[in-house]
Amino acid sequence: MRICFLLQIRPEKLQEYKQRHTQVWPEMQEALRQTGWHNYSLFLKPDGLLIGYLETDNFEAACAGMQKYPVNARWQAEMSQFLCPCRARRTRICFPWRRSFISTEREGLLEG
Repeated sequence: MRICFLLQIRPEKLQEYKQRHTQVWPEMQEALRQTGWHNYSLFLKPDGLLIGYLETDNFEAACAGMQKYPVNARWQAEMSQFLCPCRARRTRICFPWRRSFISTEREGLLEG
């Protein structure tokens, strides 16, 4: 399953946010691996719009699994200072997209 999500990073915190992600704690990385987060990527625009992408077998189970790791609570607390509330849901994390509009794999767009 491919998951995409949006976050808005506070513009005045962009450089520090990027710096923190060059040093993700090893125990956080291990928790992500153990709970099934794969091919996790973040894309950040200069205005602070962040697009996250990951692959997992079961997104709900992966999220629930992360809640069992104390390191996740510490990481989320550290990262909360960088995030703007999502206007649509009044939370920091906007809804994840579980279905793509178009997929080159599904549509065969990149075949010979």
